[in-house]
Amino acid sequence: MTRLRRVRESTLYRGGYVAVSLVVLILDQWTKGLVTRAFSVHESKSLIEGFLDLTYVRNSGAAFGLFASVDSSVKALILNSVAVLVFLIVSGYALRTSHKSVRLQLGFALILGGAVGNLMDRVRFQYVVDFLDFHVSGHHWPAFNVADAAICVGVGLLFLDMLKNEEDVPTESSPPTASTP
Repeated sequence: MTRLRRVRESTLYRGGYVAVSLVVLILDQWTKGLVTRAFSVHESKSLIEGFLDLTYVRNSGAAFGLFASVDSSVKALILNSVAVLVFLIVSGYALRTSHKSVRLQLGFALILGGAVGNLMDRVRFQYVVDFLDFHVSGHHWPAFNVADAAICVGVGLLFLDMLKNEEDVPTESSPPTASTP
């Protein structure tokens, strides 16, 4: 395969992964916009009775509301710095990894799109808009959004890729025996 063809192929693949990130980002920002225009903070509407509600929540903490109750002037700086660091690390790995590793690259693309979506909220509002509220028998999963879901699916794909790669590594066996003529 010629170098030019490899570059074209790589660009095509990478463009597809960038498109996935952009779709996640656009879908995330669009759904958050719909919720903020249609609901007041903490207003809720049942979608599937006893299982799923749309509930407008402002999450000033990290994922799933972690550290939301911490009142510190540096919390926003730390959370934004962590988000930027994650973006840089994931981008670096994505660029250094084979573009043909679809599961891995798709995982990176989902994580990047989600991370940028939540970072945009933090920069603009100092909180992240969450609205998907799953619950069963009074037990609630912390509210989340499209970006959070994409990040979780992306991490799951990275985990599956790690498991697959571990299966591909040959196990150490006894040294081959010399054959006799």
